[in-house]
Amino acid sequence: MTVAGSSPASSTSIARSPALRALAFAPLPAGAIKPAGWLAQQLRAQADGLTGHLDEFWPSVRDSAWVGGSGDAWERGPYWLDGLIPLAFQLEDQALIAKAKRWIDHILDHQLADGWLGPVSANPDPASSYRYQDRDPWPRFVVLKCLIQWHEATGDAHVIPAMQRFLRFLATMLAERPLIEWATPRWCDLAWAVQWLYDRTGEAWLLDLSRTAHDQGLDWTEWARHFAYRGKITAEVLLGFQRETGTWISEHFNATHGVNVAMGLKAPAVWWRQTGDADERAGVAAMLQRLDASHGQANGLYSCDEHLAGPHPSQGSELCTVVEAMFSLEVAFAAFGDGALADRLEKIAFNCLPATISPDFWTHQYDQQANQVRCAVCQDRVYTNNGADANLFGLEPNFGCCTANLHQGWPKFTAHLWMRAPDGGLAAISYVPCSISTEVAGTRVELAVAGGYPFAEEVVITLRASGSVEVPLHLRIPAWAHGASVVVAGRSETAAAGAMHRVVVRVGGETVIRLLLPMAIVPERRFHGAATLSRGPLVFALKVSGDWQRLRGQDPSPDFAIEPTSPWNYAIDLASLRLEASAPGDRPFTPDGAPVRIRAQGRRLPGWTIERGAAAAPPRSPVSSDQALEPIELVPYGCTHLRVTEIPVLG
Repeated sequence: MTVAGSSPASSTSIARSPALRALAFAPLPAGAIKPAGWLAQQLRAQADGLTGHLDEFWPSVRDSAWVGGSGDAWERGPYWLDGLIPLAFQLEDQALIAKAKRWIDHILDHQLADGWLGPVSANPDPASSYRYQDRDPWPRFVVLKCLIQWHEATGDAHVIPAMQRFLRFLATMLAERPLIEWATPRWCDLAWAVQWLYDRTGEAWLLDLSRTAHDQGLDWTEWARHFAYRGKITAEVLLGFQRETGTWISEHFNATHGVNVAMGLKAPAVWWRQTGDADERAGVAAMLQRLDASHGQANGLYSCDEHLAGPHPSQGSELCTVVEAMFSLEVAFAAFGDGALADRLEKIAFNCLPATISPDFWTHQYDQQANQVRCAVCQDRVYTNNGADANLFGLEPNFGCCTANLHQGWPKFTAHLWMRAPDGGLAAISYVPCSISTEVAGTRVELAVAGGYPFAEEVVITLRASGSVEVPLHLRIPAWAHGASVVVAGRSETAAAGAMHRVVVRVGGETVIRLLLPMAIVPERRFHGAATLSRGPLVFALKVSGDWQRLRGQDPSPDFAIEPTSPWNYAIDLASLRLEASAPGDRPFTPDGAPVRIRAQGRRLPGWTIERGAAAAPPRSPVSSDQALEPIELVPYGCTHLRVTEIPVLG
């Protein structure tokens, strides 16, 4: 199949009916935003690592039934493709584009006559009443996201008709066989794709299908309104759910599964577009509030190893949850334009994401921990129901879903750095280095972002235009940036924290905008009164040195344990904090490359030890110790592999 048509980066207009509420800000087409600076190096490492090579050696993708092989016919191939496509076009990497094209062409060329996309595979457990017997719609939700990104990047004329045929089939199927299993909590990914298609075709039956998906799915807004999962969901609790319902994949299972919850974060925003309901508009914030109160972690996420697991900082958070929460927040911000959602997105992106993947992008964890003092095989773990090896760095520790799904994190974040505003201008969501070529009021405009964000306070935005044009810019001012200012043409304006600051810039040739986002060190008291330090969007953690020990597996992605080689059980003197900063290099998210550090003093707590393979709960603060006062160093969470993020406080 050949790729027909083209989709220029400036094209964001859609034929939308008033039946859907307008987005606050419209995402730019896949590939429109190009990474620069450290972000370009991060994406290049991803392309040179697992994302660019997984299809060459990992059987789940190499032999995938989605491209005619005899291997995995479920979610793993689509997951990988969902991150490969935006990465390929952001880097303009022709080899990666060719890999993506092979998959897209095979999926489209082998669409069945009835509209079904992908392989039809028999249920491996035909006696199960809670599994689809042959045609499972859930992986197709991911494939729809892949097709959307491919269409936006290439204009491939085959995509929209193929989506229409599949969704026609699915509408008939759901009338006879409602959603079950994983499709039930993840309905919002289907509805999001259906709405994307409706925005372009205006076909009313699509909104009927979206409503069917909502009505058959888990109601996440009601989940938040009547939140019932305030404690750790233990394996015993899960067994109770099974006995209560007679099935393993029960409503309670779905409602407490960390990845389901992360996908569900977008549900209120997606459904609000069809209803305009005030409860839906408040639903994402309500979900985050419930999660923070009962399961919140210092890194901006919530515990889920595999299910919601309470506030203890040694509970884990699954990597699939990281990347799915990021995409949900990107979708929700586009719908509502709520800066608090972008604040949360950045916190997860700059802390959780880099911390759980090795800098060379060849290994990753299944679970990361806020207080992670060793990564090792341990049979008696603190986890709810994950395995003994879940926090190793490797190819597929614990389970292979994260191996397939981790790839969307950085590329989709890059794709949402800037969006189109309703006035035709551009809205900034995050200020990491990047560039955009687009049109404003019919004039070609080039925008480039430079500076050391999120490590440095100053952002430099350069605009160039082919002619004289007024460019409206909506600049997100984070809630932590008190005293922010915007300088345009030598004139400084104060910008309110937590707001979208609008400026109209007259561009003729080149214009530079300087944005200052002050970053103070802010301590926050958390579990047992322990302290976590933040500066801007970055969370800081005590840096613990580690010895990487190769355990098993083969190159290029073997499994590693990490054992601590420096003390970790300190209490901190909050009066001793001192910041050191330097310009970020190409690889800032590494232990040695951290461009900002907090120097402090602390005392060892000999009674604070390992428990069930992890750091025991922090002793209740304030604490006392007769140990000598020592210098300690904290670095950004995303620069660490071993760390203590919630640190007891000296009295």
